[in-house]
Amino acid sequence: MSQGRPKDPSDEELIRSVAQGDKQAFGVLYGRYADYVSRFVYRIARGAENAEEIVNDVMMVVWQKAGTFNGTSKVSTWILGIAYNKGLKLAGARGGEAQHIDLDEAEPFLPCEHCAGLRDYELQEWLDRALELLSPEQRAVMELTCVQGLGYEEIGEILGCPQNTVKTRMFHARRKLKSLFPELAESRSLSECVSTA
Repeated sequence: MSQGRPKDPSDEELIRSVAQGDKQAFGVLYGRYADYVSRFVYRIARGAENAEEIVNDVMMVVWQKAGTFNGTSKVSTWILGIAYNKGLKLAGARGGEAQHIDLDEAEPFLPCEHCAGLRDYELQEWLDRALELLSPEQRAVMELTCVQGLGYEEIGEILGCPQNTVKTRMFHARRKLKSLFPELAESRSLSECVSTA
């Protein structure tokens, strides 16, 4: 009788091992979350170069602070919370000015086929342009809702704010998008992602 493939360790098992200084566990956790964090911070920090910088910063904090993870949230929520704070600091330090990123340059950061959310590249390009006009907080809510497919409760945990604040940010983001890009705001993909959160 064959035993089959060994089960992959859970995020919780990995973070406990990282807290004990296990570099191999850290490598697995890094591999599991680097792209996920990149896609998230790409929107907040507005650029591939910034996203790579933040991923390294975020994962360094994960390495250093793994022992402080208390299990009251998911590991992914904890990591995205760190990414959100790092992204906001970097966006603020650089003046928060908008910069347009070519779709070809942004392609590695677009949602993967397994992620919930927007799939069409033309719609994605419109959304990238539109999100540049939102505050970093509103961009984060749109990214977590539409691309990552998270609900308001988990988004509130990541952003460190009440659910009502998340809903308010989503309301203002949608209103701004609708006034600037009527075609985008009325698209079926965007309507579905904000109505299911």
